[in-house]
Amino acid sequence: MDLEKRPDAQVGQPVAPAVQPAQPVQPVHPVQLTAPAQAEGCLAVAIRIPVRIVVLVLVVPVRLVWDALAVCGRFLYRNALRPVGRGIGAVLTWLGKAVFVWPWVALWRYVLVPVGKALGWLGRTLFVVPLAWLYARVLTPIGRGIAWLGRVLLVIPAAWLYAQVLRPLGHGLRIALVWLGKAVFVWPWVGLWRYVVVPVAIGIAWLVRTLVVVPVVWLYEALLTPLGHGVATLFRWIFVVPVVALWRWVLAPVGRACAVVAREVGDAFGHAWRIAGHISLAVGRFLGTLLRWIFVEPVRWAYRSVLTPIGHVVRDAVWRPAAAAARSVGRTTRLALASARDSVRQARADVRRMLFGAPQPVARREPDTPETRTLGSSTTALMKD
Repeated sequence: MDLEKRPDAQVGQPVAPAVQPAQPVQPVHPVQLTAPAQAEGCLAVAIRIPVRIVVLVLVVPVRLVWDALAVCGRFLYRNALRPVGRGIGAVLTWLGKAVFVWPWVALWRYVLVPVGKALGWLGRTLFVVPLAWLYARVLTPIGRGIAWLGRVLLVIPAAWLYAQVLRPLGHGLRIALVWLGKAVFVWPWVGLWRYVVVPVAIGIAWLVRTLVVVPVVWLYEALLTPLGHGVATLFRWIFVVPVVALWRWVLAPVGRACAVVAREVGDAFGHAWRIAGHISLAVGRFLGTLLRWIFVEPVRWAYRSVLTPIGHVVRDAVWRPAAAAARSVGRTTRLALASARDSVRQARADVRRMLFGAPQPVARREPDTPETRTLGSSTTALMKD
């Protein structure tokens, strides 16, 4: 560093280097390599616009007819088919319950359940209780006595005979039979295998390897392998290479072109269907607005401005006075009928009294007063003095 640039530096003193601030270390992020978008070929660009125009012209009428049929179907289903179906379903449900459910429920509840309870009580009284008493009081003591007697007379002597006589005798017979079986069936065959069969088999194997295997291996390596390689090479150049060339240079390009055409036609149908949907929506909204202003708004205005005031006038001037008069006539009629019923009842009581006399009072246990029955002055038996 030069002294002219450091005015505070003195001659003869060491100049300290300027300290640079530490820069933060930026983390290194891995670079994400994205695959470039595949460029479209000239064939796709050339056939896209004409195909989309033709398909749009063909699809727009179909979409308009489809949307009209869908609107009619939804209206018919909402206002006709669904209410009729609900009514038929309710009638069929009630009819099915009345025919198949309620009779069986009544039969189960009022016939089978009481009969089953009665049969269960009868079976328990006649069979279960006597059998349980017989098992607990008779069969159980007899069975215990028979078990104790069998144990004393059979089990203990049989166990002693097995432990003291049969088991030692069985061990001796087993050892003798094992030794006899080895001497008769095992040792002769082991000697025959070890000293006769194995040497003969080794000699036959060496003879077969010398006379058969070695010549066959030499024939395969010296003659059949070169011949097979030649036949494989000839087959490859005659059949495989032409087929691969035909696939690579003819069939694959034609297939890719057909795939591009099919993809563009499918995309054109999709775009045309969506555009036709927007056109159909706009036409439907226009027709709906037109029908609303031609039919709905005049009917609404007539109902609101003409029919509603007329209905209010008719209600206030005709229906309400007529209803009040009908209610007063009904009330008067009911009062007259009640009075007539009381007169008839009183006359019938007078005639009965003249013919049979006045009824005598009957002594009853219950008091005539409407008060409830108590034990003395207290309200309950626990509070009585």
